[in-house]
Amino acid sequence: MHHSVRNLGATGVVAMAISSVDNALWDLKGRLLGQPVVQLLGGMARDAIEAYGSGGFTSENVQQLQSQLAGWVAQGLRRVKMKVGRDSDDDLVRVNAARQAIGPHAELFVDANGGYARKQALQMAERFARFGVTWFEEPVHGDDTDGMRLLRDRCPAGMVVAAGEYAWAPADLLRLAEARAVDVLQADATRCAGLTGFMRAAALAEAFNLPLSSHCAPALHVHACCCANRAVHLEWFHDHVRIEQALFDGAPRLVDGRVAPDLSRPGLGLEFKEADAKEYAL
Repeated sequence: MHHSVRNLGATGVVAMAISSVDNALWDLKGRLLGQPVVQLLGGMARDAIEAYGSGGFTSENVQQLQSQLAGWVAQGLRRVKMKVGRDSDDDLVRVNAARQAIGPHAELFVDANGGYARKQALQMAERFARFGVTWFEEPVHGDDTDGMRLLRDRCPAGMVVAAGEYAWAPADLLRLAEARAVDVLQADATRCAGLTGFMRAAALAEAFNLPLSSHCAPALHVHACCCANRAVHLEWFHDHVRIEQALFDGAPRLVDGRVAPDLSRPGLGLEFKEADAKEYAL
């Protein structure tokens, strides 16, 4: 597949298409062999993986933000993530509101999606630290490796810098790792050549002694995260969880803040709910 798209380039939509085929083939192999994908990827390093609630979009008002994040903590999640980066003054108001909603013990993550300039991101990191923020995702654009390294070196103690969700190939993740630009490496099997690419990212995390976290699509990543030694958690992303549970039997569920693959179901363990999906047909 990579050879056939040489002239188009294997990034963006092309990379996601290749990833989709790779993921489908792992699912098919599991179904043919009667095995869950986690076993095909190398067996289980753990029986379940910690999850963190992810949402808190900047389009939501403060009341919506607080309700969503507090709801996840009530479900047993120990970490929650919200978006920042659109308006620095508003970001501080919203982060303060989030901390008030989740209490002093749950970890608070922020994701700027590359929305800050370097010096601005440093300033915001210091301000976020006052509210106990422990995770700063893409404080600057993920392609700004020098900027990411600056943030990683100078963020307050106790705050990690994470990136990698927009890596289209292991080489993109290698660049972040070699530059010592992140404390936590992220990977997304819907973008980085599927589960095959994700496990290559896991090997990189192992080689560079970096924690690994998955981006979005929890029903897909639960298998990879439960067999990757360096995986620390997966993203329980609001929109994807809602879609997975509405349209697929076998979608994973939270149990005490953790997610586990269903070992009784072959492949990825998902079955499309065709009857439930009909109302969305175009």
